[in-house]
Amino acid sequence: MQKYFRKIAQITLVLVYLVIVAGAVVRMTGSGMGCPDWPKCFGYYIPPTDESVLNWDKNKTFEKGQVIIHSEALKVAKTDFTTSAKYNASNWEEYTKHDYAIFNVWHTWIEYINRLFGALAGFATLILAALSFGYWKKNKRITILSWLVVFGMGFQAWLGATVVYSLLEPVKITVHMVMALVIVAMLIYIIYKTSETDKIYKASRNLYKLLWASLIVTLIQIIIGTQVRQFIDLQIDIFGEDAKSQWLMNPTLQFYIHRSFSIFVGVLNLYIAYLIYKFELGFEKIRWVLLLLLLEIISGITMYYVDFPFGSQTFHMVVAAILFGVQFYLVLEASKTKSSLNSL
Repeated sequence: MQKYFRKIAQITLVLVYLVIVAGAVVRMTGSGMGCPDWPKCFGYYIPPTDESVLNWDKNKTFEKGQVIIHSEALKVAKTDFTTSAKYNASNWEEYTKHDYAIFNVWHTWIEYINRLFGALAGFATLILAALSFGYWKKNKRITILSWLVVFGMGFQAWLGATVVYSLLEPVKITVHMVMALVIVAMLIYIIYKTSETDKIYKASRNLYKLLWASLIVTLIQIIIGTQVRQFIDLQIDIFGEDAKSQWLMNPTLQFYIHRSFSIFVGVLNLYIAYLIYKFELGFEKIRWVLLLLLLEIISGITMYYVDFPFGSQTFHMVVAAILFGVQFYLVLEASKTKSSLNSL
């Protein structure tokens, strides 16, 4: 089964990126509370498509754990029962995790699809971990990392629950994003280490350090970007979904840092590309880094000057996550040869 292992690792990585895409759509559409409970959605494995399902009515059958919205609050059925002619409070208990009690069918299904992608990615990581035992004698690190990915996905699911219970607390959203990138890095490491290519690159200690520096500043940019996104969320609450031209009125310091820091990120990667091409070091993936950086800059400028066209926020976030992955792969490629030459 080892010949399929790397392919499954690649599929798992794609699924994890799909979770990141779905999470970005959730953020863009404000659907984070579309399912106010976890892991079910309004107490259902398959969420409702109509608000009437969540309304109390006479002669209506409910199962234990199912949720209704009553008196602007979430009520949870204590047991299986059929309602009588009048509402009986003794059949219900208050949902105590939070006090958010709004149903929006689009938000609910966007969040539900996000969770489905997460479950699918989690299942793929289990298959990967099971197959990784074939590498135990050859390379124990692959087996250990494969199981760390499983635990990482479990931790990520728990984080997702705490994000919901906290009513989308900003710090927890940021940690949720960083954890996703950690999982991406572990999967990329597994893919790289199980590669059959013997391609040797020229390199230097300086290039290796510069690639690490580039990866770290990208991660910092992503973290700052999540803070900027949280500011925009607050602006949306104040001005509304349609007042896009006002979302960046009086921006916080984080916005200016994020915008200015992007210049440093671009210059650093251009310098790395210059060294690679000047000394003919190989590392063709630097082209992908430059292309992704260009797309990041264009999408950032578009959001600022064209008032956040639909999908631009999701695109910006997803490209940043892909950029992180490509840069990490470059670091791994340079790690083999980091001391093979003198410093440039």
